[in-house]
Amino acid sequence: MSDQNDPLAVALFSEVFMADQLARNRISRALPKGMELSHFSVLNHLAHVNDERSPAQLADAFHVTRGAMTNTLAKLEWAGHVHIRPDWDDARRKFVSISPAGRAARDAALAAITPIVGDVVRAVGSGRVRAVLPILREIRLRLGEG
Repeated sequence: MSDQNDPLAVALFSEVFMADQLARNRISRALPKGMELSHFSVLNHLAHVNDERSPAQLADAFHVTRGAMTNTLAKLEWAGHVHIRPDWDDARRKFVSISPAGRAARDAALAAITPIVGDVVRAVGSGRVRAVLPILREIRLRLGEG
């Protein structure tokens, strides 16, 4: 049997893709009005790193084009959720940081989506979720290598 027709691989990626689609849909509907999943993702990342990042670093972290990241950052800046400042050493570069309003928006979004994710974990069972996390993490890391 050739690798491209491996039923196990097809089943795995069918489940991953469908779970991704369903999770994105449910979470997007739960986010506060006007917030998109991409906005939440960037705010959550900035809150976790707790430091400035360049738009290029953010684009790389999310595996999106610089243009797509610039668009997301423009919307977040307009909403007051991020601060964008020039690099004092190189005016061509910029740095992005989360604002207090952005941190509050991220916290509100997290509060809205946590019950959804929590319900799934409870329904599946925390032990089973813990058991599958290392496998999902390894799949993510291997896909990130390519």
